[in-house]
Amino acid sequence: MEYDVIIIGGGPSGLMASIAAAESGAKCLLIEKGSKLGTKLAISGGGRCNVTNRLPEDEVIKHIPGNGKFLYSAFSVFNNYDIIDFFEKMGVALKEEDHGRMFPVTNSAKTVVNALISKLHELNVKIRMQTEVKTINYNEEEHTVVLPDNEKITCKSIVIAVGGKAVPHTGSTGDGYAWAEKAGHTVTKLYPTEVALTSSEPFIKQKQLQGLSLRDVALTVLNKKGKPIITHQMDMIFTHFGISGPAVLRCSQFVVKELMRGRFEVTMVLDLLPTQNEDVLVKELWDTLQLNPKRSIKNSFKGIVPERFLSYIFEKNTITEEQKAATISKEVIRKIVHDFKHFTFLVNGSLSLKKAFVTGGGVSIKEIVPNTMQSKMMHGLYFCGEILDIHGYTGGYNITSALVTGRLAGSNAALEAGHVL
Repeated sequence: MEYDVIIIGGGPSGLMASIAAAESGAKCLLIEKGSKLGTKLAISGGGRCNVTNRLPEDEVIKHIPGNGKFLYSAFSVFNNYDIIDFFEKMGVALKEEDHGRMFPVTNSAKTVVNALISKLHELNVKIRMQTEVKTINYNEEEHTVVLPDNEKITCKSIVIAVGGKAVPHTGSTGDGYAWAEKAGHTVTKLYPTEVALTSSEPFIKQKQLQGLSLRDVALTVLNKKGKPIITHQMDMIFTHFGISGPAVLRCSQFVVKELMRGRFEVTMVLDLLPTQNEDVLVKELWDTLQLNPKRSIKNSFKGIVPERFLSYIFEKNTITEEQKAATISKEVIRKIVHDFKHFTFLVNGSLSLKKAFVTGGGVSIKEIVPNTMQSKMMHGLYFCGEILDIHGYTGGYNITSALVTGRLAGSNAALEAGHVL
């Protein structure tokens, strides 16, 4: 059977591409190898689905450090505000939370997924579930999707929306890279981003800080010359293998890229008190100790940083917790405060791409038309979503990229197949 547009992949970009193509009048087939559509959407935002972000366009693109600038052309056609309008017109009321994150009022990802699926049915998109694609044969006039039983389905345009290799249980197992290369595309090196980091520091190996959560701290990645590459002020946690949590996830791609350049270890600096001045804090603590010379050092520092971290820093500086304030020199106070503000440690890797939230690398954006998502290498071929070499932070940015690129890929695939937008 022949279709105008075949969309491969039922994630956020594939769902949006299918809707956009069908709205343009194209006869569409959506192929999904899994048993459910929108699996990754359903688990995003802790199961509440962070559909996009309401920050200004420039800010959204800044939060997509992996080639986000490529999206400026796409955003001029369909942007994050259009995503909000799109869902609200489908009856999905959204609400804004911290940092501009947009969620369904129902607090349930199912609301979003069900609305998209209902729209597909309304637009008569043919859906084939639990259907793997064996290969794609590209031809001058039309393209053919070949299934494992050698069933062949022809179309005028193809949209590849199969995701990357992160979170493979949602179906993102890297199937699309071979199809892209077959069409002449370059697939840049794949690597994990938005991923927990590993460390061989003694305090990690000995589990001295394991399970310790830190709130609103500043975490910095240093380059090989000791200069800051990036700092993120968010929460984090020490684990049995290293560090994790929002600040770590945001810093992770910069660490991974440094390691990919041949470094064996990358230095990170943690500031537990980013709003406080180091010299002022030293003076305040010194004055407190002078006023209370008989108080234990532990009680003198109580409440400034978490108790377990404080105990570790005392041990590091060979101080016993019951030592009296009068026995501590100002130089020692300075060292302790320096550790609060500049706790420095090495990381040596990350968890695998399978355990990352987002795939770095993918189909080279140099080979994609930025305002249509069309292949520069093959007629009637479009890419959208995480298969592209575009990646952002968590917080609705990757879904925004997927929905925006999906919208453009679907509508332009329909246009090339002979349908007016």
